[in-house]
Amino acid sequence: MKMMAQSRWQEMVAIRSCLKRSACLLLLLLFTVAGNTQSLPDFSLKTIATAPIKSIRGLSIAADQSVWVSGTGGMVGYSTNHGKDWQWMQVTGCDSCDWRSIKAFSRHKAIVMNAGAPAHIFLTENGGKSWQRVYFDDTQGIFFDGLSFVNNQEGVAIGDPMQGKFAMLHTVNGGKSWTPRKPAALPEANPGEALFAASGTGILALPGEAVYFATGGTTSRFFRWQQKAWHTYPLPLIQGESTTGAFSIAFRDAQHGITVGGNYQNDALRTGNCALTHDGGISWAIPAVSPHGYRSCVAYITPQLLVATGPSGTDLSADGGKHWYNISKEGFHVVQTKEKSYVYLAGAGGRIAKLVIGKSLAGQ
Repeated sequence: MKMMAQSRWQEMVAIRSCLKRSACLLLLLLFTVAGNTQSLPDFSLKTIATAPIKSIRGLSIAADQSVWVSGTGGMVGYSTNHGKDWQWMQVTGCDSCDWRSIKAFSRHKAIVMNAGAPAHIFLTENGGKSWQRVYFDDTQGIFFDGLSFVNNQEGVAIGDPMQGKFAMLHTVNGGKSWTPRKPAALPEANPGEALFAASGTGILALPGEAVYFATGGTTSRFFRWQQKAWHTYPLPLIQGESTTGAFSIAFRDAQHGITVGGNYQNDALRTGNCALTHDGGISWAIPAVSPHGYRSCVAYITPQLLVATGPSGTDLSADGGKHWYNISKEGFHVVQTKEKSYVYLAGAGGRIAKLVIGKSLAGQ
C-alpha cells in the first residue's frame, strides 16, 4: 500500500514537472514569436492600380525606376512615376499570348516572353510603340518558364524538358537575338520534372556565367551551371505531383539564397514550401517558421528583409527568411524589388500593389 502511494506521488510529481516544462516552452515560443514580430519594420501594402489585364505574372523594375508588367491577352503596361499613371498596350498579333516573363531595361526598352506554344519573345525599344519579334518556336510541346539577365547584354531563358533535357536560350546582345544552347550543354530532367511559370522567377543568371534554377513536379531540385558544368542538388520541398515543388528563387549574392513554392492546388499548406541556402545551393534548410501557404514568388528587399507572395497571401521575414509573418491575406502572383524603396506586387484581376517600408529600414 505504501509502495503504491509512493508510486502515485512520483507520477504526480512527474506530471507536474512535465506541465511546468510545457508551460515554459509555450511561454518561450510566444516570447520568440512576439519578439520576431516586433522586429518587422513599419509597412503598408495597398493597391495602386487595376490593369486591363485578366492576370499579371510578369513584373520588372528598370534601372531608371520605371515599372513594367505583363500578362494575359498579349497585354503589357508600364509606369514612369512610381505607379501613379500607367500606359497600356497590346503586342500586335499576340492577343492570345500570356506574357509570364518580362525584363525591363528602361522606360524605353523591355522584353516579354510567353508561356506555351508557339513560343514568342518580343522586344520594344521605344516604350511599347512598336514591338519586334526576336524569337519564335512552334515545336510541339515547347513551353518557356522564365528569363533572367546578368547585365544589359547577357541573358538566358529556360523552358520545360524537350526530349529529356530542359530547353535553354541565351543572348549576348541585349535580347535582339536568341540562340538555343547545344544539346550537350543542356541539363537533363528526371521523368515528370519541370519548371513553373507562375511568376517567371524560377531562374537566375549571375556574374561569372553562373545560372541557377529550381524545379518541381515528381522531383524538386536546384540546378547550378558553373565552370562549364551542371551541378544538381535535392530540395527539401514538397514534391511528387505535377503541382508541387519550387516555384521561385532569389539570391542576395552567389551564396545566400531562398526558394519558395509548395502545392498550388493546396495553397494553405505550409509544409515544404520554403528552403534557405548559405553555400550557393549545395545544401538547403527549412526555416523555423515557414510562409503561410503556397508562394509563387519571393524577393529580397534588403539582405535580411524578404517578401513572399502567392494567391492566399503575402508574408514578410526580417531575419533573412528564418521566420515568416503574414502581413496580408491579399495574395498576388509576383513581387519585385529595386532597392528598398520600390517593392511592387501584381496578380489576378490586374491588381498592382505597392509595399511601402517605413523609416526603420534607414541605413540597412
